[in-house]
Amino acid sequence: MSDLLIQAQDLNTFYGASHILRGVNFSVGRGETIGLMGRNGMGKSTLLKTLMGIVPPRSGTVDIKGQRMNDRPTFEVAQLGIAYVPEGRGIFGNLNVVENLQMAARTGTQGQRDWTYERVLETFPRLKERLGHGGQQLSGGEQQMLTIGRALMTNPDVLILDEATEGLAPLIARDIWRICSLIKESGISSIIVDKNWKHVTQITDRNIILVKGQVVFEGSSQILLNDPSVLEQHLGV
Repeated sequence: MSDLLIQAQDLNTFYGASHILRGVNFSVGRGETIGLMGRNGMGKSTLLKTLMGIVPPRSGTVDIKGQRMNDRPTFEVAQLGIAYVPEGRGIFGNLNVVENLQMAARTGTQGQRDWTYERVLETFPRLKERLGHGGQQLSGGEQQMLTIGRALMTNPDVLILDEATEGLAPLIARDIWRICSLIKESGISSIIVDKNWKHVTQITDRNIILVKGQVVFEGSSQILLNDPSVLEQHLGV
């Protein structure tokens, strides 16, 4: 069995007449943590949505665990062990914390049950104090924790985090980064999108920078940190 969980080749994705992704190649290996970087509007979220089958590519291929998934519905991508935490969080506001978590609970694709309800609450002590609260009663940071917790309840092979700490207070953001490190240690592969490149590069094995829908850099965190001009040129930092 290949160690590549996700392999996308020569992706061209459009929104109407707008050509967003331009010949993108992207892969995620087993146990690998990838940082996906770029300024706003460069195609990061579109790439994630293309991998998930939410926005089908006009050309190119998406293989999940060796299966061609181009024209498959999103739920089939999820069934192959890919969990997606979208930018808008997408929790169910009319369900409480317990219900949001338990509705997602299932065994992983290899039969793994590493992430149980108890373990998620242990990892997110804040949620433990809010069990009876409806999703809409939670703060933005708590909602983000709930979304990540819910994704972990599916015992995924790959966790995709779009804008992991966007708009969160520094203290909460620090907690989310702690969780990202825990997820990495647990052996789950992940793709992390976040503006805070310093935190991203502390966790990731490999980083990809998109500019106008094209990959302009791919390499280890060390290479990126050793050459600040790349960050300056493409991320404006």
